[in-house]
Amino acid sequence: MGEEINIEIDDKVADGIYSNFAVIAHSSSEFVLDFIRLMPGSEKGQVKSRVILAPEQAKRLLISLQENIKRYETTFGDIKIHTLPHEQDPINITPMGEA
Repeated sequence: MGEEINIEIDDKVADGIYSNFAVIAHSSSEFVLDFIRLMPGSEKGQVKSRVILAPEQAKRLLISLQENIKRYETTFGDIKIHTLPHEQDPINITPMGEA
């Protein structure tokens, strides 16, 4: 992958979206990542962004996140995962279904 890719980002996208919860669903052809903002004390979250990926790109994202988390923890120490009251498991994975 020796080719250089030019990437542009507009100001609104560059500001980013804050998310403190994520839900992942998939079908045979795509993965759907919903990034949600859940306010403290609220039982209702709001999807702030949805990203739909082909399976290969989802796996590439996983590998990239693993590499970046390893680098982060080497520099700053282990990331602790705390189960929140609304979570049964710190990783929220939905069953296979239509995305």
